[in-house]
Amino acid sequence: MHIPDGYLGPYTYVAFWIIMIPIWYYAGKKLSAELKSRQVPLLALSAAFSFVIMMFNVPIPGGSTGHAVGGAIIGIVIGPWAGVIAISVALVLQALMFGDGGITAIAANCFNMGVVMPFVGYYIYKIISGNTEITSSRRIIAAAIAGYLALSIAAGFTGFELGIQPILHHDANGVPLYMPYPLSVTVPAMVLEYALGFSILEALITALIFAYIQRTDTTVLYGEKSELQKNKIKKAVID
Repeated sequence: MHIPDGYLGPYTYVAFWIIMIPIWYYAGKKLSAELKSRQVPLLALSAAFSFVIMMFNVPIPGGSTGHAVGGAIIGIVIGPWAGVIAISVALVLQALMFGDGGITAIAANCFNMGVVMPFVGYYIYKIISGNTEITSSRRIIAAAIAGYLALSIAAGFTGFELGIQPILHHDANGVPLYMPYPLSVTVPAMVLEYALGFSILEALITALIFAYIQRTDTTVLYGEKSELQKNKIKKAVID
């Protein structure tokens, strides 16, 4: 899903830099206000996890590359705003150290994987899980669906951004200057490859990690109270 240099024209990549700079700023402010001290190591771990899992990618003909991201589970565990920072850090390091994703396209890649995925994943998980107990199996199913849809939707965004380049940037003869494939190629290439392959892997990874957290320590999950806190609240209501 990494977009290399030369695939996006200046209209697109400049627009994404304009979009992402205030998002990064606000995410940093939210992070300092919301992140618990015990979750700070999780932020670094999330960035490292996303960095490693995204390194295993394969080319998608007519699109970009295919791989898991871990964006949904990161959003569920440390929150979507913290997810923006964690995944963005991983993407910047990949671009600078390994050339995985272009320098000009960093903002676009961060939007697709670092904004769309944690937010879509987190809110789909919350909607499906509802008010069920944190140890409910429905929560695992909700996490898996969130992972699947988050990655598939992010792939759709990437395909759309690539596919509009021939419309935005072409010479006098109509020859594309950047990405040569139109929307009719890029969107199906990205969405189908992910929906039938990589998104299934993302769902499995998300469900397995969530199930492990269920069995160990659910208090690390974003927005979840510990049993001790819940008992105190119940006692206060009764009193």
